Amino acid sequence: MGLPALEFSDCCLDSPLFRERLKSHEAELDKTNKFIKELIKDGKTLIAALKNLSSAKRKFADSLNDFKFRCIGDAETDDEICIAKSLQEFAAVLRNLEDERIRMIENASEVLITPLEKFRKEQIGAAKEAKKKYDKETEKYCGVLEKHLNLSSKKKESQLQEADSQVDVVRQHFYEVSLEYVFKVQEVQERKMFEFVEPLLAFLQGLFTFYHHGYELAKDFSDFKTELTISIQNTRNRFEGTRSEVESLMRKMKENPHEHKNISPYTMEGYLYVQEKRHFGTSWVKHYCTYQSDSKRITMVPFDQKSGGKGGEDETIILKSCTRRKTDSIEKRFCFDVEAVDRPGVITMQALSEEDRRLWMEAMDGREPVYNSNKDNQTEGTAQLDNMGFSIVKKCIHAVETRGINEQGLYRIVGVNSRVQRLLSILMDPKAAETEDEISSEWEVKTITSALKTYLRMLPGPLMMYQFQRSFIKAAKLENQESRTSEIHSLVHRLPEKNRQMLQLLMNHLANVAKNHKQNLMTVANLGVVFGPTLMRPQEETVAAIMDIKFQNIVVEILIENHEKIFNTVPETPQSNCQLLLSRKRSMDSKPPSCSERPLTLFHTAQPSEKQENRNSIINSSLESVISSSNINSFLHSNSTPQSNMNSSDPDLEVVKPSRPNSLVPPDSTEASEEPSTSDPTSLEGGSVDK
Repeated sequence: MGLPALEFSDCCLDSPLFRERLKSHEAELDKTNKFIKELIKDGKTLIAALKNLSSAKRKFADSLNDFKFRCIGDAETDDEICIAKSLQEFAAVLRNLEDERIRMIENASEVLITPLEKFRKEQIGAAKEAKKKYDKETEKYCGVLEKHLNLSSKKKESQLQEADSQVDVVRQHFYEVSLEYVFKVQEVQERKMFEFVEPLLAFLQGLFTFYHHGYELAKDFSDFKTELTISIQNTRNRFEGTRSEVESLMRKMKENPHEHKNISPYTMEGYLYVQEKRHFGTSWVKHYCTYQSDSKRITMVPFDQKSGGKGGEDETIILKSCTRRKTDSIEKRFCFDVEAVDRPGVITMQALSEEDRRLWMEAMDGREPVYNSNKDNQTEGTAQLDNMGFSIVKKCIHAVETRGINEQGLYRIVGVNSRVQRLLSILMDPKAAETEDEISSEWEVKTITSALKTYLRMLPGPLMMYQFQRSFIKAAKLENQESRTSEIHSLVHRLPEKNRQMLQLLMNHLANVAKNHKQNLMTVANLGVVFGPTLMRPQEETVAAIMDIKFQNIVVEILIENHEKIFNTVPETPQSNCQLLLSRKRSMDSKPPSCSERPLTLFHTAQPSEKQENRNSIINSSLESVISSSNINSFLHSNSTPQSNMNSSDPDLEVVKPSRPNSLVPPDSTEASEEPSTSDPTSLEGGSVDK
């Protein structure tokens, strides 16, 4: 199990669970920092101790073998698995080289020590500084809040208003610092996957140059080195896309935090001060309280953010009544009384502000629950999967394949936004559609590709549909390639007919693009990065959902590589639970897939035999007759008894959420400008990719 994702929405609540999750990330960073320090020390020993080279190399190899990566999320991509196993591979190579005892090690400090020290100082060091600032602001905020809450209500109104304003400023600053710290912690966790392994890979490559007797071993290592390089590059590309999405979400949270809170399972939750009677008088103890209107259950957890731990046992009561406390009846502000069914007496609670008390009062009075749901403000364009929609997509594909299939950075380099919108308006004009069969040659290829991607984003919902999002992600997380392909094959045939036809049209085109990757530099992996967020997107905009973008890319890669099988053949009957468990056990027992077996590699096209093509055409003709004789879509969405081969594999698909929050994929920021970027400091294969 990997590290839990830190949601920006939790920074506002600052709950005990959020603090525990943050501690696990901090512990992982400390562990990584200590390991890097030890690794640097071992590397210097290896360079200096020429006479003791054998023992130093063994110790260094042992250190590599003992370290294990922990990724954010509940599953890893093949590239992350490859990177995680790379340290063990390096250790094995070093053990094999121990007998050679070649003492020529040059430039090791530059390729190994310097990058690791730079990563530790610039990244982990920055995270530590952010933690100090966060802890300082936590203590400051809690102190100001307690002082504010202890302020007597008999003070002048102007003094009270000034105190309220001061607390609001401190609270906002604490919230911003919390967001920045969470962002930095997760950034460093993601960066270490490639910035930490790359220096090791370069160090090993340098060693091979000086090991005369290790020439044969270097040849054997070459295949894994290629696979690892691809994995690192793919991971870097995904990180760059994911980081921009997370940063964008953080900015939205800063601007308007209340509209980006997660839908809570509780009617109301937050910190309250509870009055407790003691022998020497009364005291106010800080609790994190939750309330559920259905069961009228209030749970109170004594917790102090400054100490970072619980102050006692949890207490649960059943609400009987809730009454607002008048200001003249108690010296404290923002108070209300709660009576419980299962506890005698009255419990006096103090909210954090007047607004906070109002929300608690509304929730406990049995009114409608107050939720801060994400609102879907995505523009609902006129794009549809109708005859005009298919015509527009076909025109764009035809223009790309006849004019610019070999253009470098195809679909990655974007066009000028004004020209893209103008082309779309022409294509979507019914009068122009009847008179023009092809897109005029005056339009640049990058404008056409941007128009195609924009049209797909303008559809009322993603092409691969919200209700299938989780199932496609689960399929991409399966252990072996065969299981992934089979499950995605089955899911594709559960899509509505028009969605499936449009998806087939697009995948056939992208396969043609990938065939020319040597000229256009757009491999299957790069196309997955570009079209993953366009064809799939979740309904809830969270950090965890952003972390799953890499699996969306894998789904698109599998569709491109296996488009003939997926769209031209009927999926097999889903395996039973016993068969599925047996298949997974066999995949775990087998060796890890080679670079050529994994989806994120260069594109390879398998040519079907003539016999197979005939068989597929017969199957397709049979399918068409069945589809024409019955309404497949109404059958899939009917409330009759579910068919075992349609719904048994994923019960989550039976429920479709009525609302659709913000998409994770905003319009291209580069497309919004009038002047496109014509150059990229990175290579077309390794640089940033348009999402």
